[in-house]
Amino acid sequence: MFNIENSKYTIRAVVFLLVALGVSGFGRLESLFAPKAELWEKWTKHQSVSNPTVDHGAWDTFLKSYVSTHGDGVNRVAYGDVNKEDRQALDAYIRYMAAISVETLSRDDQLAYWINLYNTLTVKVVLTHYPVDTIRDIDISPGLFSDGPWDKKLIHIDGEAISLNDIEHRILRPIWRDPRLHYALNCASIGCPNLFKSAFTGATVSQVLEEAAYAYINDKRGVSTQDERVIISSIYAWFKDDFGSDLTGVLSHLKSYANPEVALILEEAIDIEDAYDWTLNDAARN
Repeated sequence: MFNIENSKYTIRAVVFLLVALGVSGFGRLESLFAPKAELWEKWTKHQSVSNPTVDHGAWDTFLKSYVSTHGDGVNRVAYGDVNKEDRQALDAYIRYMAAISVETLSRDDQLAYWINLYNTLTVKVVLTHYPVDTIRDIDISPGLFSDGPWDKKLIHIDGEAISLNDIEHRILRPIWRDPRLHYALNCASIGCPNLFKSAFTGATVSQVLEEAAYAYINDKRGVSTQDERVIISSIYAWFKDDFGSDLTGVLSHLKSYANPEVALILEEAIDIEDAYDWTLNDAARN
């Protein structure tokens, strides 16, 4: 994940210079900083049929135990309530996932595997550093201007050290080239698409991605109005290349999932801005 607003990478002088040079407007500035999809060739191997099938039961149990939907429609995690036994079960699931030979899985099972692993590692990172106001306060990534945990190597799979950014930008995005992925990967924030209350599986992953896209776009986090302005999620600015390369493509994507009310908002939109709430999706918050 990525945020340009209030980021440590956003030095006022740099922003001023870029704006002066005409690098402004929806998606232009953000795209200069957002990670690009760069294929990690190693992870492209797969089988037509998985053998064996991955058991995501432990992650599913955790989600059903600690994720709940609040009145604002946001799925929140009861980080402060996770007991010792369930922390250990989560760690055991991560070790189990690390031991799987990913190339023996089918494409659908691989997709579910990487999505579940990304979300599990995100929750694990937050639990390790909890309490925090936002995941962006967990500055464990290497580098002078590190922001958040996304570049920290969190797991070893088949001899390779892997970070959250590796999973998202070097594996999932370049291999599947599916914009719906952005509705499945949760960054522990209010503005993010919901963390599902059940684990992804290879058998259902495509259907759930469709449901996730529809749910987010028709939620105020995806599209909303304020003072005659249309506000869309910054996800569409950071990763606009995945949604059609420009604002026209983004709007086309949004309309393809929008209900009649949201479709009308988008059709009549004149002034479009983007926004994102990085507040932790903590069940303890109201």
